[in-house]
Amino acid sequence: MNNTKYVFVTGGVTSSLGKGIIAASLAKLLQERGYSVTIQKLDPYINIDPGTLNPYEHGECYVTDDGAETDLDLGHYERYLNIPTSQANNVTTGRIYQSVINKERKGEFLGKTVQVIPHITDEIKNRVQILGNTGDFDIVITEIGGTVGDIESLPYIEAVRQLQWDLGEDNAVVVHLTLVPYLAAAGELKTKPTQHSVKMLMQSGVSPDILVCRSEHEISDDIKRKLALFCNVKKQNVIQSLDAETIYDVPNLMFKEGLDYVVLDKLRLSTRKQPKLTAWNRFLERHKNPTSTIEIGLVGKYVELHDSYKSITEAFIHAGAANKTKVNVRWIHSEELTPESAIKQLEGVDGVLVAPGFGDRGIEGKIAAVQYVRENNIPFLGICLGMQMAVIEFARNVLNLKDANSTEMDPKVAHPVINLMEEQKDVTEKGGTMRLGAWDCQLTQDSKVFQAYKEELISERHRHRYEYNNEYKEQLEAAGMKTAGINPKTGLVEIVEIDSHPWFVGVQYHPEYKSTVLNPHPLFVNFIKAALKHSKK
Repeated sequence: MNNTKYVFVTGGVTSSLGKGIIAASLAKLLQERGYSVTIQKLDPYINIDPGTLNPYEHGECYVTDDGAETDLDLGHYERYLNIPTSQANNVTTGRIYQSVINKERKGEFLGKTVQVIPHITDEIKNRVQILGNTGDFDIVITEIGGTVGDIESLPYIEAVRQLQWDLGEDNAVVVHLTLVPYLAAAGELKTKPTQHSVKMLMQSGVSPDILVCRSEHEISDDIKRKLALFCNVKKQNVIQSLDAETIYDVPNLMFKEGLDYVVLDKLRLSTRKQPKLTAWNRFLERHKNPTSTIEIGLVGKYVELHDSYKSITEAFIHAGAANKTKVNVRWIHSEELTPESAIKQLEGVDGVLVAPGFGDRGIEGKIAAVQYVRENNIPFLGICLGMQMAVIEFARNVLNLKDANSTEMDPKVAHPVINLMEEQKDVTEKGGTMRLGAWDCQLTQDSKVFQAYKEELISERHRHRYEYNNEYKEQLEAAGMKTAGINPKTGLVEIVEIDSHPWFVGVQYHPEYKSTVLNPHPLFVNFIKAALKHSKK
């Protein structure tokens, strides 16, 4: 018999209240109490996955070990819980409808008219329970994207209503995250937006068990009583969630408010042990009390929306804490960089990260940034496209192959030092067709990356179509750009370094995806260490 319990996290009033952070914080507390927990995200958009979405639309696309392109919230889940997610942890409306339509084409519905209820809702229910049915988890937390009242969210809310009935009231709990705004003119907090949000949820047949109220000001007992009365919940189940100094403070704040306790009480589970959060709070202590400060230039083409590089900035926080260093990010738009302006825009930085991306916009700016840091001995980390730009810059300015480029930018280039991967040449569809997920990489022992990882064989996550062209490997190595990591099966060059430079590393994969609070990524840790050393010169 499957004894998995389910927690559903919905949101109301407005987006960006932090459902993902609340879900991850609750999961962290339940994990600390000794329960095995996972979190999944149900996204209401009709895209199959966020892989084809512009980062300006939806922030970064996160990638799992098994090659799922997912919502950035899965990054929060992994960073908090320190366990990997998978394809099953992110479900979109597009994927739900695609599955139902495929079943209809195969005749699986026996000639019935296919409808939102029961066919779409049944598919949602099946997806919600996939992780629970494995028997690996005591509790599955499901975050439902969007806000209550959105047309797109209605089938998900209906599926939650049905699941509450199917599972029984002791096996499912609904946490509703809402806003209690402060009106300065009136000098008071207002509960009406929350009341309307709950009313809308109840009109869909779902009554929240717990309210988590986002607010800028303390919520008094009187207001909690009012919310409990009008929203039909117990007073102790009205939890305040005040603005926090960092997202990593939220588990402690939720513990103080008793969120994990009321969830366990509703699910009829024992509280087991008290959450200690020992390692977590050690990280927070280092993060909040740095002994040094450095500035890293992040060169990218989506820098207006910082969420486009969410995993990178969080990896800076983890690595900064490991080095007891505060990492300030200088956001630099690659479209505005030229070899001339690089001197001014990058002056004074202690390290430069050239970020991933696609397409030819802002490419010359990234190359200019690489040239500046290479010639001025500034610590450098290039990720995915950033690594490819490092190879192009080196080919142009050291090998003197002036027209060296990637066939992504110029299909007819004379010196394609970066080329389309062989298995990508017949691919015509864009969605989910890149080289995705975890791949092995064999490290060279006399390299900076080996010093960082301290192991010969590593596994890292990828998301790319173009690769280092091995036809130029001999020339590049002879001129000083060393191959420091190779995929043992394909021979694909994964890592390049320059020995004569204090710290110059380019990686084809995305190390930022695997950095967590409890396991800061070794490459970021060593990059920050090198930048710290540079800052003291």
